Amino acid sequence: MRKCVIVYWSRFGNGKRIVEYLAEKLKEKNLSVNVYRTDESDPAHMVDADVYVFSAPAEAFNIQRNMRRFLKKMGNMDGKRYCIINTHGMKRNWLYKMERILSKKNMIKIAEADFIIKGKDIKDGKGLPDDWKVKTDELALKISEV
Repeated sequence: MRKCVIVYWSRFGNGKRIVEYLAEKLKEKNLSVNVYRTDESDPAHMVDADVYVFSAPAEAFNIQRNMRRFLKKMGNMDGKRYCIINTHGMKRNWLYKMERILSKKNMIKIAEADFIIKGKDIKDGKGLPDDWKVKTDELALKISEV
């Protein structure tokens, strides 16, 4: 069975809602999925997987600090496949910052997704755009095809 590891950080619950839904969809496609917050996994000793998914919000014009630290501390990821997800409230996403860190690890990007959070009540995953499930379904399909 193919394995997927999802590592995320979510301040207001939007990213958490996305990765939980993504994990369900990947399981429906017969993947084994482990989901961890950045503080629940050791980046130096990642669980072996066929694909890794990293999800983090943008904060202060950068990828959230816990995720940046996590990505930089990962070891032995040469040739591993990954997908990145960014949630943010700006017109510009920060996926390229995650990609820059992971390319230095010689990882191979297979997919990415960008979610613009909207509204004043963004807590508990209530800031996701209307099409978030469609975008996440598309992401699950790309990941499952690896």
